[in-house]
Order: sequence, then C-alpha cells, then structure tokens
Amino acid sequence: MAGLIDIDLGSVIKAGGQVLDNLFTSDEERLNAQLKDKALDLQVVSGQLAVNKAEAEHRSIFVAGWRPFIGWVGGCALAYKFIFYSLICWGWSVARAKGWIGVNVPVPPDVDASQLYPIILGLLGLGGMRSYEGVKGVKTNSIGQKHQSTKKKSGFHWPWSK
Repeated sequence: MAGLIDIDLGSVIKAGGQVLDNLFTSDEERLNAQLKDKALDLQVVSGQLAVNKAEAEHRSIFVAGWRPFIGWVGGCALAYKFIFYSLICWGWSVARAKGWIGVNVPVPPDVDASQLYPIILGLLGLGGMRSYEGVKGVKTNSIGQKHQSTKKKSGFHWPWSK
C-alpha cells in the first residue's frame, strides 16, 4: 500500500509555489514591469522627436512644409466658401440670365467646412501661442533648444507685454 501513495512532496510544494507566484505579483515585479513600459515609451518618444527634428531642418517643402500646407488648404477652403462661392453663385445666375449657361447645369458645389474648423482653429491657436512666446522673448526655433531672447531693442512695446 505504501507503493501506491509514493508522492514526492517537494515537487508538489514547488509546483504549488509556482502557481501562486504566477497568480500573485509582488510590488517589486509590478514596478519593474512599469519601468520597462516607461523605457519603451521613452524610446518611442525620442525616436519621434528625432524624426520631427529632421523634418524641421529639411529644406524641401514636401518634408518640412506640411504645416504650412495645412494652413494654405484651410485658408483656400475658407476663401472659397465665404468669398469666392458667393461670387460664383452670383456670376452663375447672371450667366444663366444671359443664356450663356444652360438652366439644367448645376451650380458648382459648396464646401462643407464644418470638419475643417477644428483644424484651422487649432492652427490659429498654435500660431497665437508662438506669437505670445515671441512677445515674451522665450521663443525657440528647434526642439531641445533653450530659449533665447527675441525681444528687439527698439522703444516699441506691445500693450500686453511688460
């Protein structure tokens, strides 16, 4: 009967300990896991900063000019919607009255600028922040550069600057 119940008690305890260790994580193990996550996040952020710096230093408009491109697209869309579209509609009605354009030809499409407003307002906000930094003399021109005084030595001062 003793041969049937021949169990290695040490291996049972070791297996039970491994199961409990897998179920419960110590504070030190949690902190090490968080530290590894933060290190990976830091690598991603530093890589993105290097890409941003390279893009900002590039002379080509196709690499460094995406911000101005978005501004120009937004400006052109707003100009079309609020200035040119009204003039086009007026000219279209005059051309129809004169018989130059057929009655069945539709008016050019209007632009739905509701999706464009958040982008334009964001760009205007960033531009305002950069202007404010320039007035306060803390404007920087590259990533990681410490601020340099950009105040002019003239006697003119903005009303809101000190």
